[in-house]
Amino acid sequence: MFTTIGAALAGSAPPAPDRQPVRRHSRLVGRCERVFWRRTDRQEVRRVLLAARRYDLMERQAGRRNGPLGHVALEVLELLANLVSFRTGRLDPSLDTLMAKLKRSRDAVWRALRALREHGFLDWLRRYEPTGQTEGCGPRVRQASNAYRMMIPLRAARLLGRLGAVPPLPEDVIHAQEVRAAELAAHKASLPLDELALFDVASSPLAQALADMGRKVQERESARRSESQAKDSL
Repeated sequence: MFTTIGAALAGSAPPAPDRQPVRRHSRLVGRCERVFWRRTDRQEVRRVLLAARRYDLMERQAGRRNGPLGHVALEVLELLANLVSFRTGRLDPSLDTLMAKLKRSRDAVWRALRALREHGFLDWLRRYEPTGQTEGCGPRVRQASNAYRMMIPLRAARLLGRLGAVPPLPEDVIHAQEVRAAELAAHKASLPLDELALFDVASSPLAQALADMGRKVQERESARRSESQAKDSL
C-alpha cells in the first residue's frame, strides 16, 4: 500500500526543469542572421557541392579510403543544399533533423559538420531562444539550432575551372575587411616618411632607398623650420 501511494505521489510530481545551460557565444534567434545569411541560387549551391567532391578526391592521401571531408560530410552538405532557402539563405536544421534524414548517429553528423567547417565549406552561429517560461524556477532560455551557411574555400574554387566563380562574400566578412583596412590606413597615416617606405615595400633595397630619401626630406624640412624660427626670433 505504501509502495502504491509512493508511486502515485511520484507520478503526480511535476518533472524537474531542464537546466542545461546555453552554450557560450550563442546569440539570440532573430537578432544575428541578417548579416550572416545571404541570398543564393541553385547554381551556386551546385558549385559548392561540386567543389567539395573534387576537393575531397584531390586531397585524399594515397592508401586512404576517404578524403579530408569523408563521405558522411558530403552527405551532410548535400542535405543542407536541399534545405537552404534560395531567397533568404536561411539554413537552420537541428542536429536531430540531420540525424533522422541521413540515418546517421549524432557523433557521425557532428564530426562531419566539424570537417566541413575546418575545411571552409560551412560556417555556423550558435543560437538560443526564449522558453516562454516567465514564472517559477524553470529556464528562461534554451539552446536553439545553429544557423548555417555554405561556402567555397578559395583552394577548392580553383578546382572548378570555369565553374569556379567565387560567390560574393557575406556582409559580416566584408565589414571585418573594411574595419581592418581602415585601421591599416590610420596606422600608415601616423608613420613618418622613412618608416612609411619600409612599411609599404618591406625590407628591400628599394625600401631602404626610399627610407633614406624620406629621412633626408624630413631633415631638410626640420632645418628649414629651425632657420625660420631663428629669423623670427631676431
